[in-house]
Amino acid sequence: MRTAIPIGAGAAAAGALAWGHFEAGWVRLETLDCPLPRLPRELAGLRVAHLSDFHLGMPSRGTRAVERAVDWVAERRPDLTLISGDLLSRRSGEPRLRQLLQRLRSSHCYAVLGNHDFAETKDPFSTRSPVGDLWPATLLLDEAETRTIRGRRVQIVGVDPRTYRRGASQPARLADPQADLRILLCHFPNVIDRLPKGAFDLVLAGHLHAGQITLPLPGRRIPLAHPRWRYIHGLYRRNGATLHVSAGLGTTFVPFRFLARPEATELVLVESS
Repeated sequence: MRTAIPIGAGAAAAGALAWGHFEAGWVRLETLDCPLPRLPRELAGLRVAHLSDFHLGMPSRGTRAVERAVDWVAERRPDLTLISGDLLSRRSGEPRLRQLLQRLRSSHCYAVLGNHDFAETKDPFSTRSPVGDLWPATLLLDEAETRTIRGRRVQIVGVDPRTYRRGASQPARLADPQADLRILLCHFPNVIDRLPKGAFDLVLAGHLHAGQITLPLPGRRIPLAHPRWRYIHGLYRRNGATLHVSAGLGTTFVPFRFLARPEATELVLVESS
């Protein structure tokens, strides 16, 4: 005998699905002060755009969020644009990815890959789709590059997600002690706990989508997919570095978000005591 679903429960479920579908494309475009101790005076006010987790190639309103975020960054023309991985969920998203990166060609763009780019995930819809060249962006896979900005040396180090997941990545070995600002770009936020104190000034990561589907409780939200992760979203201070974890832009497993809006962030570097 079938049990009838109450009309109210069915309406609530339909409303939640509709909201989750809507929220997946409702991107937050945010400017955020990012405090860094020992920041050289010349680099105060430096603007760093942080994007993450495009997950292109899957049907989702997250693609709309990615498009809007890239246009916003291109309009603002920050000093650096850094992308912290999971660019593709399927190879079919590669043409769109390359079109989007072309829009960022004047934004000094650097990127790393994530586990989804190599289909190292439990997501049954993901396929291996790594890209070896992201021109005009610079792809960093356990590599470093240094730029001179406002007369100061700024180093960007990128982590290869494959060596990270094997426990073989050692980004601190690439850190240049002579650089005035050292930035680490890694898909996984827990990298911060593997770093020697003071190795980097700023660490940028993504991966967790701010939970993507979260459960609201008084004063907090529980990320259903990652309830035990320590660094979920926002700014943290650890091991002498400031960590920023992006909520990302796309979706995985299901094309919904709930109380975990997609976001693009422009970090404005400020000196802190």
